[in-house]
Amino acid sequence: MFAGLAAAGCAGVGGALYAGYLRASEAGPEAGFVFAGILALFILAAICTGVWLLFDENVAKPIQRISAAMRVKAHSDPGISIDLEQARYLGDLAPAIGAVTGRLASVMEDADQEVAAETSRLAAERAYLALLLTEIPVAIVLVSPTHQIMLYDGQSADILGQVHVPRLSSSAFDYFNEGDLRAAYDRLSGHGGEVEAEVRGARGNFSFRLKLKKLSQASGYMILIDSAESKLAPAAGRPLIYDFDLSEHESERAIEDRKLRDLSFAVFDTETTGLMPSKDEIVQIGAVRVVNGRVVVGEVMDQLVDPGRPITPASTKVHGITDAMVAGAPDAPTVVARFHEFAEGSVIVAHNAPFDMAFLKRHGQATGLAFDHPIVDTVLLSAVVFGATEDHSLDAVCARLGVVIPPEDRHTALGDARVTAAVLCKSLPILKSRGIDSFGDLVRETRKHGRLLKDMN
Repeated sequence: MFAGLAAAGCAGVGGALYAGYLRASEAGPEAGFVFAGILALFILAAICTGVWLLFDENVAKPIQRISAAMRVKAHSDPGISIDLEQARYLGDLAPAIGAVTGRLASVMEDADQEVAAETSRLAAERAYLALLLTEIPVAIVLVSPTHQIMLYDGQSADILGQVHVPRLSSSAFDYFNEGDLRAAYDRLSGHGGEVEAEVRGARGNFSFRLKLKKLSQASGYMILIDSAESKLAPAAGRPLIYDFDLSEHESERAIEDRKLRDLSFAVFDTETTGLMPSKDEIVQIGAVRVVNGRVVVGEVMDQLVDPGRPITPASTKVHGITDAMVAGAPDAPTVVARFHEFAEGSVIVAHNAPFDMAFLKRHGQATGLAFDHPIVDTVLLSAVVFGATEDHSLDAVCARLGVVIPPEDRHTALGDARVTAAVLCKSLPILKSRGIDSFGDLVRETRKHGRLLKDMN
């Protein structure tokens, strides 16, 4: 390559000198000299441009694609294939990658079989524990030392739901009056064991008789609520929701300094009557929550919305929602307010977030709700992981990360929200491997690719 570059440069300069010589015989030596110099500069610039394009297409881009695919394979999906044909001009790199990835796939396959067996056993135990708790007329909530909820059962979900949407990692003060609960907690800290307390709901419209009990083998405390007094039927179908890693989190740190894995995310998608946020309307909102890098089973929002206008056949062809399906559904301001509550204290995540957020902010302004949450856009996340020149549609990103999109779920709000959440969860370990560990790090990297969203919209 370098010999060819030298030969092309010499030939170009020689040709320019000859052309200058011919020009000098007609217009004089000075004109010939200037002409030869300018022509040589253009020829050298053209050669460098050609080499740059060849290098970019055959070296730089393949290295970027292969490195991104290897990170996905190592940190997210060991079954994903790597197109080694891209490395055909990179010497022994392609065979070396093939050998390493083959060995990695073999090792991870053995590990996955062991993990699958253990996961199946734990899932059965979890289901059995949830069934047993349903039979006990006491609702249970486990709270971390920083007053974050790290476990709740089906009965407590229904009781807490009278005050606020039940959410893992949310503050206990979203449900119980902070002054009352802190006073009871101070008594518990001073006396040890357990204490009983009358605690008002956070909004002042309920009163709970609680028993607070210290956890002997872990940090944090337990809140027991007599569900018989709540006059609610047992929630047999509601799963047991927990994440004990929350006991180690510091919830008071600034968002920019917090680790990505420690954050709570509300991942959402909307289906609409059209593509103009200023004129069109929402017909469906779907959302899931991600805590500690995992989707929280049981914390889901899936709501049809009455747009107050006919849904065009073209829109129905995309998302399958008809006027008959939304008849009697709540209006957009009501559902947007529910999502605002669902996403409280979380980072909002969406694919092409400016489009979906435009609808939320319009209704938020009309109802006095501020959507001032931190936001992560998976379009920009894809640009950070795979490079700005790749296709960043949701289907393309899922294909690269090995996320399967069930055909029946595509272009449904909840289906797309679940897929976007899977993209987020698979991207977090890849980002960490690149040294992007905190939310501030991610913001700085995604800002470099902001133009993508402007072009997309």
